[in-house]
Amino acid sequence: MKRRSLHVAAAFVAAAGLVLTACGSGEDEASGNDKIAGADQGPETPKESGKPSGAPVEAKPDGVDVSLPKDMNLVFDWEEPEEENEAAAMSDAANFFRAIYRGVDQRTAKDASIAAYATGEGLKYAETQINAWIEGGWTATGTLRHYDVTTRSSENGKSVQVAFCADSGKFYGKEIKTNNVLKTQPSIEDFDYYKIVMAKYPTSDGLWQASKVFVETKAAKCQ
Repeated sequence: MKRRSLHVAAAFVAAAGLVLTACGSGEDEASGNDKIAGADQGPETPKESGKPSGAPVEAKPDGVDVSLPKDMNLVFDWEEPEEENEAAAMSDAANFFRAIYRGVDQRTAKDASIAAYATGEGLKYAETQINAWIEGGWTATGTLRHYDVTTRSSENGKSVQVAFCADSGKFYGKEIKTNNVLKTQPSIEDFDYYKIVMAKYPTSDGLWQASKVFVETKAAKCQ
């Protein structure tokens, strides 16, 4: 059995004992509403930028360690947008995911990187993911690719929605006690679509934190 990305189907939860959930509602995110769900809004429709490309984004640790083991490869196959806040929010959205998997590797949901890059429901989401891996006795190995990114700012500049696809087709769970890698055949379950609401940290010009996480699983549009 393969451990697929951060969000798993109910059948897998029942079989493997995982309880991984997304904060918020996928239906709300798919409704076509221009407003950023869960974020403070201004009077105008947020703008969209950050169209996808093939360039990866470098880690921006800001003094916080988000390093991962060599066999745990998170690829962010996207290009930094021109708008400064959106670029910073997108970079820290990547760091949010690095922090989660660092917690998986370090076997703790209390790593400093989690507190740095997550807040509110985003923090609860991260802790749930990490604790499920820990309780299952797994770590991760392989390559998890993130791509087709877009960014969208709220009018007041305090939040940015970062949306993207994730392909976990080459990313697997590994049993810590046996080093057995858990694999299955490729399927639609390998593809997820995320919308992360990044909130600007009030006392820092450069730090953005994941405050809400919305996930569409089995995302055909990401294939």
